[in-house]
Amino acid sequence: MTIDALAPLYPWTKALHLIAVIAWMAGLLYLPRLFVYHSQVPVGGAQSDLFQTMERRLMRGIMNPAMIAVWLLGITLVLTPGVIDWRAGWWHTKLLSVLLMSGVHGHLSAARRRFAADERPKTERYWRVVNEVPAVLMAIIIIMVIVKPF
Repeated sequence: MTIDALAPLYPWTKALHLIAVIAWMAGLLYLPRLFVYHSQVPVGGAQSDLFQTMERRLMRGIMNPAMIAVWLLGITLVLTPGVIDWRAGWWHTKLLSVLLMSGVHGHLSAARRRFAADERPKTERYWRVVNEVPAVLMAIIIIMVIVKPF
C-alpha cells in the first residue's frame, strides 16, 4: 500500500530521513564510548556526575528524537509510491538491521539508567565491543539500500 500524495515530498522526506539517521548514528556511536570512560571513574564522584549528565542529554536530546524521526520518516518513505520493490529481498535485511539497531538503542537506554543509578552494568571491554555493533549494522543497511544485492 502506498500513498500517492507522498510522491512529490519524496526528496524532502529522504533528506530529512538521512539527517535523522546521521544524528541517531552519532549518538549510537558516542554513547557506548561514554560508557567506556564512565566505567573507569569512581562511583558517586564529580566525574561520574558529569558523565551521567552527558549521557542523559545525549539520549534525551539527540538519540531519542532522532530515532523517532528515523522511524516516522522511514515509514513515510515506505508508503511513497515507487520507493520499494516489494518483490526484492534487500528490504527484509534492511528492516531486520533497523530493528536490531533499535534494540541496541533500547539496550543503551537501559544501561544509561543503570549508570545514572551509580551501577556499572557491564565492563569497559563490553562497551568497547558494543561500540562496534551500530557501525556494522549501519554498513549492512547502507549496502542494502544502495547496492540492493538481492
